[in-house]
Amino acid sequence: MPTLIGAAMIAAAILLSTFINALGTRYTAFEGPTEESAWLVDRLTGSVYKCRAPDHGKASCEADIATGSVPDRPKR
Repeated sequence: MPTLIGAAMIAAAILLSTFINALGTRYTAFEGPTEESAWLVDRLTGSVYKCRAPDHGKASCEADIATGSVPDRPKR
């Protein structure tokens, strides 16, 4: 019985650390063509946001429709 409790605790710790890591790296940013804009990708939902910060301070982000697609992997 102590072995099962230990295994359950280890499994819970692994799942919790994976969940925390996924939330910590949820957003990925790409620089835009100018210094005032950048693209922000929500890796959890797949939403793409175009953010602008013409002045110092908080940036404003609007949802934008991504153009293009990722091609499927070739079948083997």
